[in-house]
Amino acid sequence: MKQQLVRVALAAPRVHIAAPEKNVDEMLRLLRGCLDAQVLLLPELAVTGYTCGDLFHQTALIDAAWRETLRLAQGAAELGFAGLVAVGVPVRAHGRLFNCAAYLYGGEPVALVPKTCLPNYAEFYEKRWFAPAGARRADTLLLPGPQGKLLEVPFGEDLLLADREGAVVIGTDVCEDLWVPVPPSSYACLAGANLVLNPSASNETVTKEEYRRQLVTAQAARCCCAYAYASAGRTESTTDLVFSGHGMICENGTMLAETLWPEPGQVLQAVVDLEKTGAERVLHNSFLEQTGGPAWRTVRLAGSLVCPAPQAALAQRPLERLPFVPATEEGLRTRCAAIARIQATGLAQRMEKAGFRRLVIGVSGGLDSTLALLAARDAMEQLGLPAAGILGVSMPCVGTTKRTRGNAQALAELLGAEYREIDIRAAVEQHLRDLGHAPEVYDVTFENAQARERTQLLMDLANQENALVVGTGDLSELALGWCTYNGDHMSMYGVNASVPKTLVKALVGWHAKRLGEQNPRIQAVLLDILDTPISPELLPVGADGELVQRTEETLGKYDLHDFALYHMLRGGYGPERIFEMARLAWPELEPDYIRTTLTTFYRRFFSQQFKRSCLPDGPKVGSVSLSPRGDWRMPSDADPAEFLKF
Repeated sequence: MKQQLVRVALAAPRVHIAAPEKNVDEMLRLLRGCLDAQVLLLPELAVTGYTCGDLFHQTALIDAAWRETLRLAQGAAELGFAGLVAVGVPVRAHGRLFNCAAYLYGGEPVALVPKTCLPNYAEFYEKRWFAPAGARRADTLLLPGPQGKLLEVPFGEDLLLADREGAVVIGTDVCEDLWVPVPPSSYACLAGANLVLNPSASNETVTKEEYRRQLVTAQAARCCCAYAYASAGRTESTTDLVFSGHGMICENGTMLAETLWPEPGQVLQAVVDLEKTGAERVLHNSFLEQTGGPAWRTVRLAGSLVCPAPQAALAQRPLERLPFVPATEEGLRTRCAAIARIQATGLAQRMEKAGFRRLVIGVSGGLDSTLALLAARDAMEQLGLPAAGILGVSMPCVGTTKRTRGNAQALAELLGAEYREIDIRAAVEQHLRDLGHAPEVYDVTFENAQARERTQLLMDLANQENALVVGTGDLSELALGWCTYNGDHMSMYGVNASVPKTLVKALVGWHAKRLGEQNPRIQAVLLDILDTPISPELLPVGADGELVQRTEETLGKYDLHDFALYHMLRGGYGPERIFEMARLAWPELEPDYIRTTLTTFYRRFFSQQFKRSCLPDGPKVGSVSLSPRGDWRMPSDADPAEFLKF
């Protein structure tokens, strides 16, 4: 399983101001607790302390800082730390002093990246002591090394660090570098960096933590990268300034781990996924159209910075079973409200521009037609039209249960829509006789004849009523091709086309709460619909009149299908990776069941593309969509063989 997972650790060690030896002792102590990390980030000027002031002009302090930096490099190697350490240290070069991020690997310093943007306002006076990166005069520095030897260390703001395979490419911001209009890391990422490290010393003031968080998440999002930020901790506080040790590890705009006011030396860790950042960059191809910045040099490390045990690392990443559905109540409310508005607005605009004042919807008492009916009601409200302009049509046949039939009627009437019932049994039987199809053979022809009869009725009713047919099929069904071609696959506008089944459920639940405040009867019907097993109701009911056809017994859990769909399209992950993630997300499910369900997903996803190639229009509501006009262009005859090897 080829994965680009990197365990990043950061900490604000206990700082003894102007005492490098004690500070390195503290760093080595905390390093013992994160030996399994591939990257360790420590704050800006952590070797001396950021708040040394005019002590930075003292040769004794600067010499001691470099000597102790060498000891940190050697000590890390002796402890068995095989990764990369980034730590802030003052470095003297060519008669100037630079505020540097020192990179330590394999027992010695391998790169020094000076700070580009020096703050000299309010409480900051860095230009009093330091020169900016642009003042450097050489690409390498000859510095004292162990046992009296000299070390030639690459030096400059134009440095990237890459591991042996080039899977991990590191760029650098140093504190203020992130706060300027175009941070150096932006150019580093354009040059290939996928992980940015920022050793920082940002003091705490009211509301500053939130602004700092916004800077980090926005930079990680716009640069499609992982971003680690480690600020000086509380023991750095002195005179007029207080520091909080704000630490953040962010990936593509998503905060993976964060700490504020940690105990001195407390380590924060997270596993970042650079495979995902790479997929984001490929997907958003405008990313690499930007140019500018320095001509970059790359320091190549001798070893790998990728987790040697990807399964164990994967288990340490946050993993949501329902990636389309926000985990928090507030997030869910916000998401559902936004989607409901998009659905209603899209439908209202189509009605207005096409000159329709009426809608026709096939109502089955199932989740999808329920959500479509609710969106139609909201669209009519936007246009200032009465809900009675919606014609909800129930078309019962051999598989329709009293429960779903009753819920369809009750909901339509409670919402103020016109309700009409047309029994299609006789029409379907006549059609099957015309085909010479035996009535007792319950095959795909038997099922699809019902779906196509329903669609024909809806289309003809729309002509009769001068109305628009609203499609009800959702994104999950489109991904799996779980619809009848030229049957429920077809409509004049598909309001649910980019809403996956797991989100359909969440939306119906949200509507139930929202409308329940106005009418508890509506809430009761919606909750009963949510509790009804998902079924196309195309096979005859049982002797007791109850449902016998359940979709998830045939296809597998929709939760798993939506999980696969999201991670395939958003993360670009392969089947093996998705299988491992699904096993972690559902430890109670048998691996064979997960494998079988995912195999079904890939087989159907490939074989059913022809249905997606001629979809009706429908509003895009999220980052995953299968519209052939915008988000997903795939040959209908692609071979799934490579996607079934897991």
